[in-house]
Amino acid sequence: MSTAAPVTDSSFKEEVLDSEIPVLVDFWAPWCGPCRMVAPVVDEISEQYAGQIKVVKLNTDENPNIASQYGIRSIPTLMIFKGGQRVDMVVGAVPKTTLATTLEKYL
Repeated sequence: MSTAAPVTDSSFKEEVLDSEIPVLVDFWAPWCGPCRMVAPVVDEISEQYAGQIKVVKLNTDENPNIASQYGIRSIPTLMIFKGGQRVDMVVGAVPKTTLATTLEKYL
């Protein structure tokens, strides 16, 4: 089973910006209820699109630099990066279909 891998302030560039394939970044924190609701959806997406999309999670409490760099104000925020650029984002706990539809545009 494929799950979202953690990234940090220090590994973000290598894992996300330099990735050959689109990356879905789940900005979350342990105390955030909606983040826990969306986590299984993110893992399902990771499994469904294995090899097509890289799925990673960034704990905003532990990695404030990247979170503030991208202006994360509310979590969960799911951002899609392609070719080192942020191309889209979804804020809040959304159904899997919504997330999948958004991702499909970048495959």
